[in-house]
Amino acid sequence: MWSLIAPISSLLGGVALLLLGNGLLNTLLTLRGVAEGYSTGMLGLIMSGYFVGFLLGTWLAIPLVRRVGHIRVFAFCAALAAITALLHVLIINPWVWLGLRVLYGLALVGLYMVIESWLNAQVPDGKRGQVFALYMVVNLGALAAAQQLLNLADPSEFTLFVLAAILISMALMPITLTRQIQPSVPETLHTNLRQIVSIAPVAIAAAGLSGLALSAFWAMAPVYASLNGFDATGVGLLMSTAILGGALLQWPIGIYSDKHDRRLVLLWVVALSVAVALLMSVLPAGRLLLGLIFVWGGLAFAIYPIAVAQLIDQLHPDEILAGSSSLLMVNGIGSVCGPLLAGLLMQHLGAQALPLYFAATLGVLAAYTFYRLRHVTDLVSEPHAHFMPMLRTSHTVLELMPDAPPSHDVSEEPTTESALERTN
Repeated sequence: MWSLIAPISSLLGGVALLLLGNGLLNTLLTLRGVAEGYSTGMLGLIMSGYFVGFLLGTWLAIPLVRRVGHIRVFAFCAALAAITALLHVLIINPWVWLGLRVLYGLALVGLYMVIESWLNAQVPDGKRGQVFALYMVVNLGALAAAQQLLNLADPSEFTLFVLAAILISMALMPITLTRQIQPSVPETLHTNLRQIVSIAPVAIAAAGLSGLALSAFWAMAPVYASLNGFDATGVGLLMSTAILGGALLQWPIGIYSDKHDRRLVLLWVVALSVAVALLMSVLPAGRLLLGLIFVWGGLAFAIYPIAVAQLIDQLHPDEILAGSSSLLMVNGIGSVCGPLLAGLLMQHLGAQALPLYFAATLGVLAAYTFYRLRHVTDLVSEPHAHFMPMLRTSHTVLELMPDAPPSHDVSEEPTTESALERTN
């Protein structure tokens, strides 16, 4: 294992530091916003700004790398992210925060893209699945650990904002000192979303609706916890519990989905997440609520990777990267809308509107998946894909997936038509 980790240790160290700072800042901002008296609708709008920037950065990052190279882009984006983290506490204004969140999202997708394209270049083809799994463990572990940093100071002070900026800046150190050769610049993926929708509509629906639900979780769950009476320590515990649930329960769910009709597994996962969310909406703060949020995190975090695996089941190998890129785009569009919708509902209905929003959003997915199971039989390519726990990051992480081809050529994009023919 060490022989696998050693060549990429600087990259893994960089992403761990980056996500410690990022995970801390994201939760901290909602707590500070509540303390400043921002409405939940305003907080939802502010947090949606991050996903707007992330979506825009998906298209802007690669041209920037082509212009100045990986290390310079990483340094530029890390500096931008650290600056925006500090500006949040220097300028306490919701509309300024909205602009800063857009800039921060732009910076984060650039940082992800550099690290993931570098990982792709360093990993042998036969080891991509192991590295992908290790990378996601580092992601989830850092995000969970970051929530505990809230215990170090009061969110109403400047200390935690400075700590977030320091951690993001520290991510520069292992990346800029690496002796690894910079990788070639990845090609921009060209996709035909209409064709992908016709090939795997359940996967597309799952990507979009899980984006609506999980972006609202990342943005508004700290507000939900705060309004339910949790202090900063309790908010961090609630967030860590959900993330750990997502990290631990994805594996057994994924293994089961590899052996059964993936749409049926998706239906059960989504239906159970709806039931758990409804129970959360009637429970006060306490251990039982934490137990339910653990289960809900495990179920909800599994939806997007099941969608990816279900899509890959229906594609030829040379179609996987383009198809998975479409899922990322749809998930990103859903993520832009989620915090704003959830925030507005919470503004009018109170804290319990968040789990009700989860139930309503995922209930739509459950109903659609049930309809497809009853009326449509999907055509599945062989061999079946393998489920891999994952978070939505940048397009370049797709090449680390063990089912994806190690490289791609955008000139091959018309091959998606072959999958379309299988649906007719």
